Amino acid sequence: MRARTLAGAALTGIGAHRPALRVDNLAVAERLGSSDTWIRERSGIVTRGVAAADESVVDMATAAAGKALAAAGVDAGDLGLVLLATCSMPGPLPGGSPEIAYRLGASRAGASDIGAGCAGFAYAVGLAADTVRTGTAEHVLVIGSEKLLPMVDPDDRGTAFLFGDGAGAAVVSRSGTEAIGPVVWAHDGDQHAKLTIHGTPPRLAMEGRAIYRWATTSLPDLCRRACAEAGIAPADLKAFVPHQANLRITESVVQALGLPGSVVVARDVVDSGNTSAASVPLALARLLERGEVESGDPVLLFGFGAGLTAAGQVVLCP
Repeated sequence: MRARTLAGAALTGIGAHRPALRVDNLAVAERLGSSDTWIRERSGIVTRGVAAADESVVDMATAAAGKALAAAGVDAGDLGLVLLATCSMPGPLPGGSPEIAYRLGASRAGASDIGAGCAGFAYAVGLAADTVRTGTAEHVLVIGSEKLLPMVDPDDRGTAFLFGDGAGAAVVSRSGTEAIGPVVWAHDGDQHAKLTIHGTPPRLAMEGRAIYRWATTSLPDLCRRACAEAGIAPADLKAFVPHQANLRITESVVQALGLPGSVVVARDVVDSGNTSAASVPLALARLLERGEVESGDPVLLFGFGAGLTAAGQVVLCP
């Protein structure tokens, strides 16, 4: 059996798809009997993207993926694997990744969906990096895509204002240097019922206070571990890109980590809402679009959510 020499892995392209339709807090608050101020105080959210009725998880994923491939300069035919992180496909089967690969023309690629909730993108980046390091593929496409709003009860005051739709994607490629740090992952399966999608029609249910406590107490140490594994201090990061669950969680973790003002913090939740597995790549794409990070900058990506699961790694920006 032929031995393979381990290579490095790098992000080589990022792409984002944000739905054209925007819904602000006033529209949501009127139905809930609350207010724009009430929503902002609890989440930081001002507006969110809403997928069109005929715009699917696969549609949004394919759009974001095409942009990531173009940014990376990679032809879809050269992909070895397509990974879709999502929790909002219409049903358990089929997964969305084979159709995405077909639409893109990735005729030689494997395809699989990753079910790690809001941490799915970070899990998938870790798997993609190891796939290219071992020589199984030269390029892997990683996508986070969610159409969550049809699964949210519009009358649930705990969830109706939190979520949004969208997709983000990244190309992970074999590299002569290492540009993706070791993944750090964790779970608290004892709290698996704190965030679920169930019923007919499927509805999202969440115990927000429990998840807030878990995230704010567990994430700082996990973030420090991810930085340590990559050989960098948190204060030396260029940016911190956590899952955009809730601005209060983000600010709590930033404070616990003691991040200085020189570290850019992604706050895409303000304009996008919680887009689950799509939130990390969407937030990173926005930082790149605005020029707040540049190629080669070290950035900590970190996802957390349903399961309960968490994962993250330090990457160098493409």
